[in-house]
Amino acid sequence: MTARERDVREMCDFLSRRDQKRGGRAGRTALVAYLRTDVADLLSGHFPTEDIRRNMTSAAAELAYLAGWTAFDGGEHPLALRWLTAATNLAEEAGDAPLAGHTLRAMAHQAVDLGKPQQAVRLAEASLSRRRYAQACWRERSLLGVVYARGLAASGEKKAAVAALLQAERDLNRASASDDEPNRVFFFGEASLAHETAAALRDLGDLPGSERQFRHSVRTRRGEFTRTHAVTLGYLGAVQAQQGHLDLACETWNQALDAMAGVQSGRARETVVQMRRALSPFRGRAGSRAAELDARARTALGVG
Repeated sequence: MTARERDVREMCDFLSRRDQKRGGRAGRTALVAYLRTDVADLLSGHFPTEDIRRNMTSAAAELAYLAGWTAFDGGEHPLALRWLTAATNLAEEAGDAPLAGHTLRAMAHQAVDLGKPQQAVRLAEASLSRRRYAQACWRERSLLGVVYARGLAASGEKKAAVAALLQAERDLNRASASDDEPNRVFFFGEASLAHETAAALRDLGDLPGSERQFRHSVRTRRGEFTRTHAVTLGYLGAVQAQQGHLDLACETWNQALDAMAGVQSGRARETVVQMRRALSPFRGRAGSRAAELDARARTALGVG
Protein backbone atom coordinates (compact mmCIF):
# COMPACT_ATOMS: atom_id res chain seq x y z
CA MET A 1 0.00 0.00 0.00
CA THR A 2 1.39 3.40 -0.97
CA ALA A 3 1.50 6.27 1.50
CA ARG A 4 -1.18 8.16 -0.45
CA GLU A 5 -3.56 5.21 -0.45
CA ARG A 6 -2.93 4.69 3.27
CA ASP A 7 -3.83 8.33 3.94
CA VAL A 8 -7.16 7.95 2.13
CA ARG A 9 -8.04 4.69 3.87
CA GLU A 10 -7.11 6.06 7.29
CA MET A 11 -9.29 9.11 6.70
CA CYS A 12 -12.15 6.84 5.61
CA ASP A 13 -11.78 4.70 8.72
CA PHE A 14 -11.74 7.75 11.00
CA LEU A 15 -14.84 9.29 9.41
CA SER A 16 -16.67 5.95 9.36
CA ARG A 17 -16.17 5.51 13.10
CA ARG A 18 -17.30 9.09 13.67
CA ASP A 19 -20.45 8.35 11.64
CA GLN A 20 -21.22 5.35 13.85
CA LYS A 21 -20.88 7.47 16.98
CA ARG A 22 -22.27 10.86 15.96
CA GLY A 23 -24.45 10.19 12.91
CA GLY A 24 -24.22 10.97 9.22
CA ARG A 25 -24.68 14.73 9.53
CA ALA A 26 -21.56 15.09 11.69
CA GLY A 27 -18.42 15.71 9.66
CA ARG A 28 -19.90 15.09 6.22
CA THR A 29 -18.94 18.55 4.92
CA ALA A 30 -15.29 17.76 5.65
CA LEU A 31 -15.65 14.33 4.05
CA VAL A 32 -17.08 15.69 0.80
CA ALA A 33 -14.49 18.49 0.65
CA TYR A 34 -11.69 15.93 1.05
CA LEU A 35 -13.19 13.80 -1.73
CA ARG A 36 -13.57 16.68 -4.15
CA THR A 37 -10.10 18.13 -3.60
CA ASP A 38 -7.39 15.80 -2.29
CA VAL A 39 -8.85 12.52 -3.55
CA ALA A 40 -9.93 13.91 -6.92
CA ASP A 41 -6.39 15.27 -7.44
CA LEU A 42 -4.90 11.89 -6.56
CA LEU A 43 -7.11 10.07 -9.05
CA SER A 44 -6.22 12.47 -11.85
CA GLY A 45 -2.50 12.02 -11.27
CA HIS A 46 0.01 9.57 -12.71
CA PHE A 47 0.29 6.03 -11.33
CA PRO A 48 3.50 4.04 -11.78
CA THR A 49 1.62 0.72 -12.08
CA GLU A 50 -1.89 -0.48 -12.86
CA ASP A 51 -2.15 -2.16 -9.45
CA ILE A 52 -1.45 1.13 -7.67
CA ARG A 53 -4.10 2.86 -9.80
CA ARG A 54 -6.68 0.18 -8.98
CA ASN A 55 -5.90 0.31 -5.29
CA MET A 56 -6.21 4.08 -5.16
CA THR A 57 -9.49 3.92 -7.11
CA SER A 58 -10.79 1.37 -4.61
CA ALA A 59 -9.85 3.66 -1.70
CA ALA A 60 -11.65 6.55 -3.40
CA ALA A 61 -14.69 4.31 -3.98
CA GLU A 62 -14.86 3.48 -0.29
CA LEU A 63 -14.75 7.15 0.64
CA ALA A 64 -17.48 7.91 -1.93
CA TYR A 65 -19.54 5.10 -0.42
CA LEU A 66 -19.17 6.74 2.99
CA ALA A 67 -20.32 10.08 1.53
CA GLY A 68 -23.40 8.30 0.20
CA TRP A 69 -24.06 6.42 3.42
CA THR A 70 -23.80 9.55 5.57
CA ALA A 71 -26.15 11.40 3.20
CA PHE A 72 -28.59 8.48 3.52
CA ASP A 73 -28.38 8.61 7.31
CA GLY A 74 -28.86 12.37 7.13
CA GLY A 75 -32.09 11.93 5.14
CA GLU A 76 -30.69 13.44 1.91
CA HIS A 77 -31.75 10.58 -0.31
CA PRO A 78 -31.19 11.92 -3.87
CA LEU A 79 -27.68 13.03 -2.86
CA ALA A 80 -27.05 9.67 -1.22
CA LEU A 81 -28.04 7.84 -4.39
CA ARG A 82 -25.67 9.93 -6.50
CA TRP A 83 -22.71 9.21 -4.21
CA LEU A 84 -23.54 5.52 -3.88
CA THR A 85 -23.84 5.18 -7.67
CA ALA A 86 -20.47 6.91 -8.10
CA ALA A 87 -18.97 4.61 -5.47
CA THR A 88 -20.29 1.51 -7.26
CA ASN A 89 -18.83 2.68 -10.56
CA LEU A 90 -15.44 3.40 -8.96
CA ALA A 91 -15.43 0.01 -7.23
CA GLU A 92 -16.16 -1.74 -10.52
CA GLU A 93 -13.43 0.28 -12.25
CA ALA A 94 -11.02 -0.82 -9.52
CA GLY A 95 -12.05 -4.45 -9.90
CA ASP A 96 -13.11 -4.51 -6.23
CA ALA A 97 -16.17 -6.74 -6.43
CA PRO A 98 -16.83 -7.00 -2.66
CA LEU A 99 -16.82 -3.21 -2.32
CA ALA A 100 -19.26 -2.92 -5.23
CA GLY A 101 -21.49 -5.42 -3.43
CA HIS A 102 -21.17 -3.49 -0.17
CA THR A 103 -22.29 -0.30 -1.90
CA LEU A 104 -25.21 -1.96 -3.69
CA ARG A 105 -26.25 -3.33 -0.29
CA ALA A 106 -26.42 0.25 1.04
CA MET A 107 -28.62 1.21 -1.92
CA ALA A 108 -30.88 -1.75 -1.13
CA HIS A 109 -31.09 -0.64 2.51
CA GLN A 110 -32.06 2.84 1.37
CA ALA A 111 -34.76 1.41 -0.91
CA VAL A 112 -36.25 -0.56 1.99
CA ASP A 113 -36.40 2.58 4.13
CA LEU A 114 -38.01 4.53 1.28
CA GLY A 115 -40.77 1.92 0.91
CA LYS A 116 -39.52 0.48 -2.40
CA PRO A 117 -39.21 -3.24 -1.56
CA GLN A 118 -39.03 -4.59 -5.12
CA GLN A 119 -36.20 -2.20 -5.94
CA ALA A 120 -34.51 -3.23 -2.69
CA VAL A 121 -34.67 -6.91 -3.67
CA ARG A 122 -33.20 -6.20 -7.12
CA LEU A 123 -30.32 -4.20 -5.65
CA ALA A 124 -29.68 -6.80 -2.94
CA GLU A 125 -29.65 -9.58 -5.52
CA ALA A 126 -27.09 -7.58 -7.50
CA SER A 127 -24.97 -7.18 -4.34
CA LEU A 128 -24.96 -10.97 -3.91
CA SER A 129 -24.18 -11.84 -7.51
CA ARG A 130 -21.01 -13.59 -8.65
CA ARG A 131 -17.72 -12.25 -7.24
CA ARG A 132 -19.40 -9.61 -5.07
CA TYR A 133 -20.49 -12.29 -2.61
CA ALA A 134 -18.00 -15.04 -3.45
CA GLN A 135 -14.93 -12.85 -2.80
CA ALA A 136 -16.31 -11.09 0.28
CA CYS A 137 -15.28 -12.08 3.80
CA TRP A 138 -17.82 -13.98 5.90
CA ARG A 139 -18.82 -10.89 7.90
CA GLU A 140 -19.54 -8.93 4.74
CA ARG A 141 -21.45 -11.86 3.25
CA SER A 142 -23.68 -11.85 6.31
CA LEU A 143 -24.29 -8.11 5.93
CA LEU A 144 -25.24 -8.49 2.25
CA GLY A 145 -27.53 -11.40 3.08
CA VAL A 146 -29.41 -9.80 5.94
CA VAL A 147 -30.22 -6.72 3.84
CA TYR A 148 -31.49 -9.08 1.14
CA ALA A 149 -33.72 -10.60 3.83
CA ARG A 150 -34.96 -7.11 4.71
CA GLY A 151 -36.00 -6.52 1.12
CA LEU A 152 -37.74 -9.88 0.89
CA ALA A 153 -39.56 -9.26 4.18
CA ALA A 154 -40.73 -5.84 3.04
CA SER A 155 -41.99 -7.52 -0.15
CA GLY A 156 -43.99 -10.05 1.88
CA GLU A 157 -41.89 -13.03 0.74
CA LYS A 158 -41.82 -14.73 4.14
CA LYS A 159 -40.29 -18.11 3.26
CA ALA A 160 -37.46 -16.58 1.22
CA ALA A 161 -36.84 -13.90 3.87
CA VAL A 162 -36.53 -16.47 6.67
CA ALA A 163 -34.14 -18.55 4.55
CA ALA A 164 -32.01 -15.46 3.88
CA LEU A 165 -31.95 -14.60 7.60
CA LEU A 166 -30.74 -18.10 8.47
CA GLN A 167 -28.02 -17.91 5.80
CA ALA A 168 -26.87 -14.51 7.11
CA GLU A 169 -26.63 -16.00 10.61
CA ARG A 170 -24.58 -18.94 9.32
CA ASP A 171 -22.24 -16.59 7.44
CA LEU A 172 -21.64 -14.44 10.51
CA ASN A 173 -20.98 -17.53 12.61
CA ARG A 174 -18.16 -18.42 10.21
CA ALA A 175 -16.44 -15.04 10.67
CA SER A 176 -13.48 -14.98 13.02
CA ALA A 177 -11.00 -12.49 14.40
CA SER A 178 -8.26 -14.04 12.27
CA ASP A 179 -10.06 -13.26 8.99
CA ASP A 180 -8.59 -10.66 6.65
CA GLU A 181 -11.52 -8.24 6.75
CA PRO A 182 -11.83 -4.74 5.25
CA ASN A 183 -12.24 -1.95 7.79
CA ARG A 184 -15.65 -1.05 6.35
CA VAL A 185 -17.31 -4.02 8.10
CA PHE A 186 -15.97 -3.21 11.59
CA PHE A 187 -19.47 -2.20 12.74
CA PHE A 188 -21.26 -5.39 11.70
CA GLY A 189 -21.53 -8.08 14.35
CA GLU A 190 -24.05 -9.87 16.52
CA ALA A 191 -25.86 -6.67 17.55
CA SER A 192 -26.18 -5.42 13.97
CA LEU A 193 -27.43 -8.77 12.71
CA ALA A 194 -30.02 -8.84 15.50
CA HIS A 195 -31.14 -5.29 14.60
CA GLU A 196 -31.66 -6.12 10.93
CA THR A 197 -33.30 -9.46 11.79
CA ALA A 198 -35.69 -7.64 14.11
CA ALA A 199 -36.60 -5.17 11.38
CA ALA A 200 -37.29 -8.03 8.96
CA LEU A 201 -39.46 -9.87 11.51
CA ARG A 202 -41.35 -6.63 12.21
CA ASP A 203 -42.10 -6.23 8.51
CA LEU A 204 -43.28 -9.86 8.39
CA GLY A 205 -45.72 -9.14 11.24
CA ASP A 206 -43.88 -11.14 13.92
CA LEU A 207 -43.88 -8.42 16.58
CA PRO A 208 -42.89 -10.62 19.57
CA GLY A 209 -39.98 -12.07 17.59
CA SER A 210 -39.00 -8.60 16.45
CA GLU A 211 -39.04 -7.32 20.03
CA ARG A 212 -36.79 -10.16 21.18
CA GLN A 213 -34.26 -9.44 18.46
CA PHE A 214 -34.27 -5.67 19.08
CA ARG A 215 -33.70 -6.37 22.79
CA HIS A 216 -30.84 -8.71 21.92
CA SER A 217 -29.33 -6.01 19.73
CA VAL A 218 -29.52 -3.47 22.57
CA ARG A 219 -27.90 -5.90 25.03
CA THR A 220 -25.01 -6.88 22.79
CA ARG A 221 -24.06 -3.56 21.13
CA ARG A 222 -20.73 -2.00 22.06
CA GLY A 223 -20.66 1.56 23.37
CA GLU A 224 -19.06 3.27 20.38
CA PHE A 225 -22.08 2.64 18.12
CA THR A 226 -24.19 5.41 19.61
CA ARG A 227 -26.21 6.30 16.51
CA THR A 228 -27.36 2.75 15.77
CA HIS A 229 -28.07 2.15 19.47
CA ALA A 230 -30.42 5.15 19.51
CA VAL A 231 -32.18 3.99 16.33
CA THR A 232 -32.56 0.45 17.70
CA LEU A 233 -34.16 1.77 20.90
CA GLY A 234 -36.51 3.90 18.81
CA TYR A 235 -37.57 0.88 16.76
CA LEU A 236 -37.92 -1.27 19.88
CA GLY A 237 -40.25 1.26 21.48
CA ALA A 238 -42.39 1.34 18.35
CA VAL A 239 -42.73 -2.45 18.31
CA GLN A 240 -43.68 -2.42 22.00
CA ALA A 241 -46.30 0.26 21.36
CA GLN A 242 -47.74 -1.73 18.44
CA GLN A 243 -48.31 -4.61 20.85
CA GLY A 244 -50.18 -2.33 23.27
CA HIS A 245 -47.37 -2.05 25.85
CA LEU A 246 -47.42 1.74 26.09
CA ASP A 247 -45.72 2.10 29.48
CA LEU A 248 -42.89 -0.16 28.37
CA ALA A 249 -42.62 1.73 25.08
CA CYS A 250 -42.39 5.05 26.93
CA GLU A 251 -39.56 3.68 29.06
CA THR A 252 -37.70 2.50 25.96
CA TRP A 253 -38.30 5.75 24.09
CA ASN A 254 -36.93 7.74 27.03
CA GLN A 255 -33.77 5.63 26.76
CA ALA A 256 -33.69 6.36 23.03
CA LEU A 257 -33.86 10.11 23.64
CA ASP A 258 -31.06 9.79 26.20
CA ALA A 259 -28.92 7.95 23.64
CA MET A 260 -29.55 10.58 20.95
CA ALA A 261 -27.72 13.33 22.83
CA GLY A 262 -25.07 14.64 20.44
CA VAL A 263 -26.20 12.40 17.56
CA GLN A 264 -26.87 14.10 14.21
CA SER A 265 -28.82 11.52 12.24
CA GLY A 266 -31.89 11.78 10.06
CA ARG A 267 -32.78 8.17 10.80
CA ALA A 268 -32.59 8.76 14.54
CA ARG A 269 -34.70 11.89 14.13
CA GLU A 270 -37.29 9.93 12.16
CA THR A 271 -37.73 7.52 15.07
CA VAL A 272 -38.66 10.54 17.22
CA VAL A 273 -41.19 11.70 14.60
CA GLN A 274 -42.73 8.21 14.60
CA MET A 275 -42.67 8.22 18.40
CA ARG A 276 -44.76 11.38 18.53
CA ARG A 277 -47.17 9.93 15.99
CA ALA A 278 -47.67 6.83 18.14
CA LEU A 279 -48.14 8.98 21.24
CA SER A 280 -50.69 11.32 19.64
CA PRO A 281 -53.81 9.56 21.04
CA PHE A 282 -52.40 9.75 24.58
CA ARG A 283 -50.42 12.97 24.90
CA GLY A 284 -53.48 15.11 25.78
CA ARG A 285 -53.56 13.56 29.23
CA ALA A 286 -51.74 16.18 31.30
CA GLY A 287 -49.12 14.73 33.63
CA SER A 288 -49.13 11.32 31.97
CA ARG A 289 -45.93 9.51 30.96
CA ALA A 290 -46.98 9.90 27.33
CA ALA A 291 -47.39 13.68 27.71
CA GLU A 292 -44.02 14.01 29.46
CA LEU A 293 -42.30 11.91 26.80
CA ASP A 294 -43.93 13.90 24.02
CA ALA A 295 -42.59 17.10 25.57
CA ARG A 296 -39.07 15.60 25.51
CA ALA A 297 -39.59 14.52 21.90
CA ARG A 298 -40.69 18.02 20.89
CA THR A 299 -37.55 19.45 22.44
CA ALA A 300 -35.38 16.89 20.63
CA LEU A 301 -37.00 17.84 17.32
CA GLY A 302 -36.84 21.56 18.03
CA VAL A 303 -40.63 21.81 17.77
CA GLY A 304 -42.24 24.68 19.68
